[in-house]
Amino acid sequence: MTATTTPPVAPPVPGQHGIAYRISQVLRPFVGGDLPVHLVAWDGSDAGPTDGSVPTIELRSPDALRRLLWHPGELGAAQAYVTGELEVVEDERWDLDKALTHAFAVARERGLSSGRPDPRALVSAARLARELGVLGKPLPNPASQAEINGRLHSKLRDRASISFHYDLSNEFYEAILEPHMAYSSGYHSSPDQPLTEAQAAKLDLVCRKVGLTEGSRFLDVGCGWGSLSLYAAEHFGARVTGVTIAAEQKKFIDARIRERGLEDRVEIRLQDYRDAVPPRGREYDAVASIEMGEHVGQGNYPTYAQVLHDSVRPGGRVLIQQMSRAGKWPGGGPFIESFIAPDMHMRPVGQTVGFLEQAGLEVRDVHAMREHYVLTVAGWLERFHENRARLVDLVGEEVVRVWYLYLVGGSMAFRDGRMGVDQITMVRPGGAHTLPLVRDF
Repeated sequence: MTATTTPPVAPPVPGQHGIAYRISQVLRPFVGGDLPVHLVAWDGSDAGPTDGSVPTIELRSPDALRRLLWHPGELGAAQAYVTGELEVVEDERWDLDKALTHAFAVARERGLSSGRPDPRALVSAARLARELGVLGKPLPNPASQAEINGRLHSKLRDRASISFHYDLSNEFYEAILEPHMAYSSGYHSSPDQPLTEAQAAKLDLVCRKVGLTEGSRFLDVGCGWGSLSLYAAEHFGARVTGVTIAAEQKKFIDARIRERGLEDRVEIRLQDYRDAVPPRGREYDAVASIEMGEHVGQGNYPTYAQVLHDSVRPGGRVLIQQMSRAGKWPGGGPFIESFIAPDMHMRPVGQTVGFLEQAGLEVRDVHAMREHYVLTVAGWLERFHENRARLVDLVGEEVVRVWYLYLVGGSMAFRDGRMGVDQITMVRPGGAHTLPLVRDF
């Protein structure tokens, strides 16, 4: 019997016959000229500058192109990135932040956000896709992509959306957040201030703005992992009720309450904000809601604002800390809406102020904190990198890639002014509000 040998695999074909070069030529009408990256394809071929002046993008599988064909732009690119079918190569010069910043700059300079490609360009792209074997049915969504059903912002759907994000794993969030477990912008006195101190400063600021004193009855709407509820009880002597619809968060806070002996001061309820309004005459002295209003939706925001109004006594103070955003993507964009926070809705801060005033609250102060969020995310990213191996063990490589893209993209959005975050302080009319004539916070 004659033995057969497997012929050696031919080396990648360089130059104009390589896949990378062919892709680069088809992309010219779509990217407004020469390829603005160094592209490496799955056959080993490459195209574009190789001198380090641009980031290197690897297409590790034809599936990356299939995803982009079915979901052109941000969503398809994100799907390919989180699955590892597309890689942004990081080295001493380029990381994910710099690569994305470069892409945004090129898009602005070349005016790529306006106009549609020539039909001939689309025909050429389809022809190459067929030749490369990437046409066909859409691939299944990545396992990390949300699939939320039900009527938008119904209680059942809201609980599913919140659970998707916040019930990921308490251990996962502990590895990224600082010891207070504050999942919101800190308040930084300087770029070098440790994140734990900046979060404590934010919690202290909120408590002072709403006027907490010993025995104050305080409602924390959307209490997260309890950072504000616990701080208000421990440092200001408040009697706190916190509400959340994330079951894992409640378990976490309840354990901390027992550890710190705060059972007589803090109660956490697994409760929708719409069910948190106390009976008339039992309103709270103060109410706060930290980066929770983004999740209630545009249609339900008047209800949310009314809950804040009705939950505080006349003359009592209300504070929200909330992200703002203008433009066509109030949910944050296709990636955020699909992988991070389904059904989230943001708006310019002025529109939010309008909703709050319509609910009967008197807006007394709007405190912009956009730059603080950049510093906060920098702290989260530092812990993310320090604990990446553990994070992979907890949730898997794909979810870790989702979060890396999320943290980097979020930092860029605040840095570049596409998103903001503000603390809005209000009072309910009808009683003495005790706010100082001159701000002391």
